Amino acid sequence: MASSGTKELTGRGVLIITVSAFAVIVGVNLLMAYFAVNTFPGLEVRNSYVASQGFNDLLERQRALGWATEAGLSNGQLRVEITTAEGTPAPLASLSATLGRPTTAREDFDPELRFDGQAYVADVDVDYGNWNLVLQAMAADGTEFRQRIGLVHHR
Repeated sequence: MASSGTKELTGRGVLIITVSAFAVIVGVNLLMAYFAVNTFPGLEVRNSYVASQGFNDLLERQRALGWATEAGLSNGQLRVEITTAEGTPAPLASLSATLGRPTTAREDFDPELRFDGQAYVADVDVDYGNWNLVLQAMAADGTEFRQRIGLVHHR
């Protein structure tokens, strides 16, 4: 009798298919675990308990300043406005900023902000997508002001 050209699926073939499928699944899981551990630091502070002890006081002092922030990325420029309750630029003793991706610290950098009379601006060369801007300012009276602002850089 002539063979039809198809092979019979044997127990050995099923075993090879099953082992191969599980090997792919385990391999992908290990790869995802590697990238999860190596691209996201996962820590904001070394000791969250100690940091939490002064958080409410810091927040209260910061709210008492009455400042509002606005930030945006456009045409290769970062613009940050920190204003008082009256809408005038807030009197800052110092200001620092870190711009980075939400999921990795690899692209974090500190833009060189300069005051243009209304806002703080910096020339930045960033890819499109989501960014986090972390501001740390000091009021003229010594009050700390911290703000995290989510930004989206559109095409």
